[in-house]
Amino acid sequence: MSLTMILPMISALTALPLAIYCFLLSRRLRRLNDLETGLGGAIAVMTSEISRLDHAIRRARAEAEAASGDLARAIEASRNEKAYWALQSELARAVVPGPRRLRPRAPLLEGADG
Repeated sequence: MSLTMILPMISALTALPLAIYCFLLSRRLRRLNDLETGLGGAIAVMTSEISRLDHAIRRARAEAEAASGDLARAIEASRNEKAYWALQSELARAVVPGPRRLRPRAPLLEGADG
């Protein structure tokens, strides 16, 4: 055997395992990118879930802001009511009537027309 025959045989023998490796790698990549069962499907599902969760977060944030506004209005109303009742009790203490004195009745005049 000459060197011109050995070199093509060596290259053919090394190319065969490389071809098998490339074939297996392409099958794995195809399975990985499959939209139903592979990574592509997982990415599609995750994208839809992210969209759904983003919508839920936005809705929850809007509800929380509305509840916060309602709570602020209720607190302000209770503060106003508390101030009103504090003013009423202050006025009630300031106008405490003293002991009531009865005035004697004026004597009825006899013979008066009336």
